[in-house]
Amino acid sequence: MSTKAFILIETGVGTTQSAYESLINMKDVVSVDLVTGPYDLIAVIASSDLNAVGDLVTNQIHTISGIVRTVTCLGIKE
Repeated sequence: MSTKAFILIETGVGTTQSAYESLINMKDVVSVDLVTGPYDLIAVIASSDLNAVGDLVTNQIHTISGIVRTVTCLGIKE
């Protein structure tokens, strides 16, 4: 069973599109949507377990140029 998470992403001015393009091609990223409101993007990821989600967020998503802040929301029931 995989672990599903919703990553709420805030980007710097003018960097949303490039961050989107980087995210959409990552392994375990199911979808990425540009949204309105306090966040600029929402990515849905499905990884093998909680540790894999943490590694993906800290080692890959946080290193994308233009990403300022993220909030990770774990899915608890599908």
